[in-house]
Amino acid sequence: MLKLTKKADYGLIALKHLAVKRAAASAKEISDAYQIPLPLLAKVLQSLGKSGFVLAEHGTNGGYRLAREASKISALAVIRAIDGPVILTNCFTDHGDCDQSAHCNVKEPLRKIHEGIQRLLESISIEDMARDDRSEAAPIQLLTPSEILPMPSA
Repeated sequence: MLKLTKKADYGLIALKHLAVKRAAASAKEISDAYQIPLPLLAKVLQSLGKSGFVLAEHGTNGGYRLAREASKISALAVIRAIDGPVILTNCFTDHGDCDQSAHCNVKEPLRKIHEGIQRLLESISIEDMARDDRSEAAPIQLLTPSEILPMPSA
């Protein structure tokens, strides 16, 4: 099953919080707001800082803030920064062979699904996620199943 790690989930939550707030927030503020363990969130925020998604500000009104526009941060980029590549199956890794490689009849359909999931995650920005909490809410444009896995021609 394809599933985000808690760290990736917490990273997306923190970035959405910063996008909605449009100002700096402390790790403690974010931790308290979403019941995220503070030590783990602090590590996630450090990773996000090293990857260029957040900046740490010191001082009385300090905390973390977005390092770039929320519209320029994709869910895929955040997940990759925290967890590494999104991999649906071993077929799509550098050592991509398995015992069934020579006889596999689903490698190509799985590749299309894999690419579709990546396109979907790339198409959703932190800004899209933050719209739910703002008055100018607009629906997120999700890919249709046929865009993820195009139907074969007859």
